Amino acid sequence: MEGTANLVVYPDGEIIRNTHEGVRFVSQNPFSFVVPCMMTLMELQNGLCQSMENGTLMRVSRILYRNPVVVFGGLIQFDTIPITDEASMQNMFQIHRQTYTRHPQIKLYIKFKAVEAVAVQNDIDVNDDIAAVYEGMNSDSEENFEATYETGDEDEDGDVGVEAAAENVVVHPSSSQPMGVPPFMRELDLDAMHAPEFPEYANIGIADPEDGEFRIGMEYSSRKSVVAAIRSFTISRGVDYDVYESEPHTFYTKCKMYGRGCDWLIRASLIRKKGCWEICRYNGRHTCMIGMISQDHSKLDSDTVAEAIRPLVETDPSMKVKSIIVEVHSRFNYTISYRKAWLAKQTSVAKVFGDWEESYQALPWWLSVMVEKIPGSVVQIETRLLYNGNEEAQGVKILHRVFWSFNPCIRAFRHCKPLVQVDGTHLYGKYKGTLLVAVAQDGNQNIVPIAFALVEGETVDAWHFFLRNLRTYVVRKDGVGMISDRHESIRAAVNRSGGDWQPPRAWWMFCIRHIGSNFLRAFKVPHLQKLVVNIGYSRTVEEYNINYKRLEERGEAYARWCDAIGLRHWVLAFDEGHQWGHMTTNLVECINSVLKGARNLPMLALVRVTYYRLNELFTRKSAETHERKRAGFTYSAFAQQRIEASMQQDGNIVCTALIDEMRCLRCAK
Repeated sequence: MEGTANLVVYPDGEIIRNTHEGVRFVSQNPFSFVVPCMMTLMELQNGLCQSMENGTLMRVSRILYRNPVVVFGGLIQFDTIPITDEASMQNMFQIHRQTYTRHPQIKLYIKFKAVEAVAVQNDIDVNDDIAAVYEGMNSDSEENFEATYETGDEDEDGDVGVEAAAENVVVHPSSSQPMGVPPFMRELDLDAMHAPEFPEYANIGIADPEDGEFRIGMEYSSRKSVVAAIRSFTISRGVDYDVYESEPHTFYTKCKMYGRGCDWLIRASLIRKKGCWEICRYNGRHTCMIGMISQDHSKLDSDTVAEAIRPLVETDPSMKVKSIIVEVHSRFNYTISYRKAWLAKQTSVAKVFGDWEESYQALPWWLSVMVEKIPGSVVQIETRLLYNGNEEAQGVKILHRVFWSFNPCIRAFRHCKPLVQVDGTHLYGKYKGTLLVAVAQDGNQNIVPIAFALVEGETVDAWHFFLRNLRTYVVRKDGVGMISDRHESIRAAVNRSGGDWQPPRAWWMFCIRHIGSNFLRAFKVPHLQKLVVNIGYSRTVEEYNINYKRLEERGEAYARWCDAIGLRHWVLAFDEGHQWGHMTTNLVECINSVLKGARNLPMLALVRVTYYRLNELFTRKSAETHERKRAGFTYSAFAQQRIEASMQQDGNIVCTALIDEMRCLRCAK
């Protein structure tokens, strides 16, 4: 299968040298599985460890690739290449692509080493610099990332950090799931990971630059590339062709007008000795009428469009379908249908970020690897049974809901205000659903996403699933506030929480902007909407009474509507400080900019985006914090500004209480 490789693994076996074919690997328990050719070294190591089901925590200490080398007379001898970094990984896949027809398997010798449990300190100093938390997601040091957050770490309540994974649903990734990290996922330059097939042919396989025509002997790296070149040529000329022969090793086409005024034909074949495709027959230019197609083109199908827009989708998978239509018209001078553009976008997204359907199957595997990589992270998966008619399908479960939180985020929350904001946002990809997000804010006004969930929609059960796991694994302290909209599903989920999100353990409050919108929807009186918002912003009881009376004077129904909300849920004067001055869910809505475009991706890719984007976010904040410490500052920039502002405001105040007390004592004597 193009883009994948079949690995044969020889774990903890024996290397036999000096055989008639060179090096040979032997093992008592060899196994094989299919992987994408864009897989990274870390993902390969994690996948190998997952395959060793012996109940012992293992790590890969050595990987050797059985490398085919051409010797005298075209014979093949094998030697070994150590796989130690991304460059050697990609070199291995490149060699495999060039030798696939003779050696369709990649053979690896793997040495495993048992990992001993390491004791960790059981108490956490909550006064530690927050940089220690941010540093945990430093993408430049995966080892430091693991070491910073150990699974035995205890939180401030004395409870051991938890990690949970799905049962009976963990599977190995499908071969169609690309495990490389597209630049979109963390906006870094990762072009080096996208090596082209047969790079020695990277600059050939295009039409002659002088006249745009093909030539006999032109070489292409793959069947796909030669077919794409013929399609592109045909579309640009405004002509069309019929396929006369399409085999694994041959592609032969003729002009639709062949024999009726045009003799154009082209034939390309796989040349095994060269390991490339070559134009073997070409009759020259079209002699039929050029530009006979005026609107859409039959060869400009959704797959061709998908390949053309792939660079754009890699950068921004949220690009609009209308933008795709405009882009295709500018490149090919044809106007495609909305449906074709939509299909092309979904196809292109799947090629870059993984198959839509198989993403569901691969997600539990990836999450289980992530939990091993970052101990203390939390994953909770709910599945449903599959039925064929009235009969239960044995051994098959449907992925229903997923909750996840990374350990660095869990630890970061301990340094944040005791306040969370939660909200849901729709997914815009091939399949619908809802992403639920919880965020907090640290002492420097930084937004900190702390938990995510993928659910079927904003139903009562979905919100209960999210809030229950959020309370159990992330927001474990009492006295916290939670701000959300007034969605009835959230209300029902809070009522089902058994007091977890109710006083005295927590205070649930409403976004004032949503209250204003609800009021406008209920009464259609825009001129009173601002007055309702002002009631919510009332900081004293006196201020509240004044604003409330003004509203009541304009209509008793308006006041009764506000009474039904409950004062402590939305008015600052009655929140007992649990809102910390926050009146909206702006924080959680701002996170949409951090996850821009992710809602257009398959499920696995969306989850990976949260990992890599937060990795980048924490890395940057760590650098900023350490730089501030080196500059000699004790407090965060925001706290320092508040301190300086207060000192300026109170600069003329003189404390006289102690002086007056001393005078009174002297008089008494």
